[in-house]
Amino acid sequence: MAENKVLKTHIINYSKTRDIYIAYRKSGYSKKFFEAHREEITLHKAAKEAFSNLPDGKIPKVKDLNEEFARLLSEKKAAYSEYKKMKKEMRDYQIAKQNVESFYAAQKTWDQEEDLKKKRQ
Repeated sequence: MAENKVLKTHIINYSKTRDIYIAYRKSGYSKKFFEAHREEITLHKAAKEAFSNLPDGKIPKVKDLNEEFARLLSEKKAAYSEYKKMKKEMRDYQIAKQNVESFYAAQKTWDQEEDLKKKRQ
């Protein structure tokens, strides 16, 4: 989901800065133009680099990314409800284990006290 969000940001940045980058290329990569539009050109280059790192080399559509994000979010919600259920179950087992341990510890102490009483008699 995080990768999806980053890719979506790159696509938006790419589309917003495309015209400025084209003007920068047409200016012959002028340093003056670059300084005037440093932020936009840097965003555009970062987006192009992110796209070059994609496995298939194709830029996905924002609509497809939104659909995938929605699907992943629904899977996450389903997994989270399962996680909450398992966590409660684990907590119940831990409480039961502590109860059994304390019972056996109390029983052992009681047995030791009974043995001492028998030895004294």
